[in-house]
Amino acid sequence: MSYAEQRELDRGRIRFPDISPRAYEHPADRGALVALRAIPGFDAVLKAVSGAIGERSVRLLYLASAVRVSPRQYPDLHQMITECATTLDLQPIPELYVQQDPAPNAMTIGLDKPIIVITTGMLKLLDAEGLRFAIGHEVGHVVSGHALYRTMLLQLIGIANQIQWLPIGAWGIRAIIAALMEWYRKSELSCDRAGLLCVQDPRAALRVHASLAGALNPDEMDIAGFLDQAKDYQERGDVRDSVLKILQISGQTHPLAALRAAELQKWAAGSEYQDILAGNYPRRSEDKDAPMSDDVKAAAASYTESFGSSSDPLIKVIGRVSGVMGGVGGAAANRMRDWWQSGRSTDSGKSDDQ
Repeated sequence: MSYAEQRELDRGRIRFPDISPRAYEHPADRGALVALRAIPGFDAVLKAVSGAIGERSVRLLYLASAVRVSPRQYPDLHQMITECATTLDLQPIPELYVQQDPAPNAMTIGLDKPIIVITTGMLKLLDAEGLRFAIGHEVGHVVSGHALYRTMLLQLIGIANQIQWLPIGAWGIRAIIAALMEWYRKSELSCDRAGLLCVQDPRAALRVHASLAGALNPDEMDIAGFLDQAKDYQERGDVRDSVLKILQISGQTHPLAALRAAELQKWAAGSEYQDILAGNYPRRSEDKDAPMSDDVKAAAASYTESFGSSSDPLIKVIGRVSGVMGGVGGAAANRMRDWWQSGRSTDSGKSDDQ
């Protein structure tokens, strides 16, 4: 496809003004973070604790060691990130850097002003539409506010590596890292959806996942067979295989490629994606009024559906208790919200009197 043809295709893409990340966030992702986001000032506390990270240091490092994308440097990528940010109504547009690294990768890091880094390996691996999906994925991380938690995860991993000689401290940090990694794997599913909203072509997204799994030429692959791998993985095996699956995913920041592809294609074929394309999606301006219980219940429903459709024996055992947690979690979330709002009203009244 020529650049002129690509630009013509870009003009036909749908934009989503004022779109809330709730529109595309995976229920398990939102469920994992809803409690943190509900605590007043939690992000501010995280930023204070992470002050030693030095966001300026991170940006200066990439300024000196990578190529900053601009109209003069990688102009096609600059146009692409501008269009992805416009599609998801993100301002300001995050800086994008290209890093010399043969391993295909992309990440979003930073605190107040996240930056996106994509490797030369990723540029060589993907076609234009694949890169749009990958960049849109990272823009989704920015819109959802994931960069802060991702940066903290990277720093905690570094700390854990430095204090391995302190068994108790190391185990404590590793427990936090394990929890953050579980959340981050779910956040990757969310941002795959954001990437799809930017590229608006499920086939392009599927080619990316196949390429990351090892397809040298995805167009020559049996794509249905690739998706069948996810089904075989989820349905086959006994309890021993269940344990092995848990061990395999331990320490991974990303979902396994075939499972990730199947999850996104399922969403692309459903009503949620079509509703967003039709303009029926939650607005960012309405986020403050969204009931927290909806996020908790949606997460529980997502886990219940996964457990119910899985043939994994260990997963089925866990699934027996998941339905109860949704109702309990939703009620608790609403009580926390009501308590906090009443507390703010009281405090506000006292301030006015003074």
